[in-house]
Amino acid sequence: MASINEVATQFFEACEAGKGWEACQAFCKPDATFSSQAEPLADLRTLQEYATWMKGLMGMMPDGRYDLKSFATDSKRNNVTAYAVFSGTHTGQGGPPPTGKKTSSDYVYSMDFDGDKIRHMTKIWNAGWAMKELGWA
Repeated sequence: MASINEVATQFFEACEAGKGWEACQAFCKPDATFSSQAEPLADLRTLQEYATWMKGLMGMMPDGRYDLKSFATDSKRNNVTAYAVFSGTHTGQGGPPPTGKKTSSDYVYSMDFDGDKIRHMTKIWNAGWAMKELGWA
């Protein structure tokens, strides 16, 4: 059985690259849930929906990338947190017309595990900041 740190790392890398649920599902329970208080994500309830959303976002920002600042495993609570900064320019299609504007936005993933699979993930993100920088708000 892989460690939760290894699973979280593989999930994070696949999700942040915009590879979609096809690449992320191997690291998650089939019914893995998702939550976020960020406005663009507030209606998403499953990790599958979030991975699909990220795939779409990366289509709108083909230069999207992350700078991982911290990655921590809490064995007592069976979770892993990742803190990163996402940067990208809105030049691609798939959402509002491209603005050519850039964002650099902090966020945190908190991934809760059941065994060696993610059962729930919460994303903590100040979406309003990114939306303003991109010219979407």
